[in-house]
Amino acid sequence: MKRFSIGGVRQWHWISGAVCLVGMCLFALTGITLNHAADIPANRVVSTVESPVSNDVVAVFHNLSPSKMAIPNVLVDYMDEQHNVVLPESVEGEWDGIEFYASWPGPGADSWLAFDIELESITYESVDRGWIAYFNDLHKGRNTGLAWRWFIDVFAIACVIFSLSGLLLLMRHSANRISTWPVTALGVLIPFIILLLFVH
Repeated sequence: MKRFSIGGVRQWHWISGAVCLVGMCLFALTGITLNHAADIPANRVVSTVESPVSNDVVAVFHNLSPSKMAIPNVLVDYMDEQHNVVLPESVEGEWDGIEFYASWPGPGADSWLAFDIELESITYESVDRGWIAYFNDLHKGRNTGLAWRWFIDVFAIACVIFSLSGLLLLMRHSANRISTWPVTALGVLIPFIILLLFVH
């Protein structure tokens, strides 16, 4: 029974370690880049469009009642044909009778669009902050969507299983390894000492 239980712990340990492998490396590396964000040069690429629109676009909005809605097809087609900008049709915006505004932030990027019926003009801006910002936002779960947030939760649970099963294995072999508990205690104490002495 004892041998079976230890074997079970080993199995949980290696399975959780396999599940955590890529995520652990990604989160460790992005932890470093986040910690040194001020030292990493910014790599922002800004794309903007400020343009009058055709009467056809204006006419469509005259017939729309104020409400929340997906970006109208007439704007999607106009931006694609006139400015080679692909807008996400699934994004919702707010139309108040005078201005239509929509924004769709994502990891490492932010975009927004505004159409003013009185000025008969459209303004678009997209900011791409580069790959490092992209992965940093994945680390924080910023604007990543439901699937990625679920992945982070599953990954966190796998990390807890990996750590606790590792602790159980340490307990099993501690009698033959004198340094086990001093090193484990050091791993527990170091963060608390740094917090107490250096973090205010």
